[in-house]
Amino acid sequence: MSIRFASALSAVALAATLSTPAFAGETENAAPAIEQETVAEDDSAATLRAIEPVDLATANKAEDDTPAITISGAATLTSDYRFRGVSQSDEGMAVQGGITVTHESGFYVGAWGSNLAGWGTFGGANMELDLIAGYKFGIGEGTLDTGLVWYMYPSGADTTDFAELYAKLSGSVGGLGLTAGVAYAPKQEALGNAFPVGAPADPGDKEDNLYLSGDATYGISGAPITLKAHIGYSDGNPGLGPNGTSVAPTGTYLDWSLGVDIVPISGLTLSAAYVDTDISEAEANLIRPNFATLAGNSISDATVVFSVTASF
Repeated sequence: MSIRFASALSAVALAATLSTPAFAGETENAAPAIEQETVAEDDSAATLRAIEPVDLATANKAEDDTPAITISGAATLTSDYRFRGVSQSDEGMAVQGGITVTHESGFYVGAWGSNLAGWGTFGGANMELDLIAGYKFGIGEGTLDTGLVWYMYPSGADTTDFAELYAKLSGSVGGLGLTAGVAYAPKQEALGNAFPVGAPADPGDKEDNLYLSGDATYGISGAPITLKAHIGYSDGNPGLGPNGTSVAPTGTYLDWSLGVDIVPISGLTLSAAYVDTDISEAEANLIRPNFATLAGNSISDATVVFSVTASF
């Protein structure tokens, strides 16, 4: 991995330029999507007396009403499931949903799922199910979110599931929300280069995978609109894995997106994003027909993804 980290320096610098907050120390995915909360100041506070009487009964009740455990979730209908710039649904629609249980200490567990097609299909239920466990806590003026994702494909082919560690540092500068992330999957057979390009098959090979990312969001004052930008760098298996796919299909590549979220009513988000990669047609041709839709198009082509999300 030391060689890979050296090769990734330019991408790291770009992500850092985009994502490092002004405080010494980013970033939600910061997940898929970064949420911002705006706290309005109460102008009436200036009129309060210097020492306000304390209602102990009300104070105790407010403390008791704060739940130790909170549950949140969301369901999404999207025009294309793009994972790090590459379509996992044959450039077709996907239905997705997730749920997260969070303890007041910062620990949380969750699950997220989506249907798959084409490149992302491993048979069985043709479904991706991610199991997540992590811990989020304040650090300086920002927030650090660390954890583990177990990517699984229920009743799919053997050697498909793999684990990935992640860390995200988030913060804000003025009205700009910033997130810097790193995800690392240790050597596993599911990530192996079982079918190297231009070389004999190597069943049982194990490889790792590195992903660096930077995200930025900007909420427009007085409007339920948030602008978003993302850039990511992948460094992994430069061929096809044991099931004919790869988390990093060309070994190393960049993905990026520019988008907007609109919240017309609480709990409902309308999104649109332009998504692209720097994977060339020549690189895509090396791993065809796997790396293509049924119509023969590269699944890393630029596209605009639309989605509707309901959350609670």
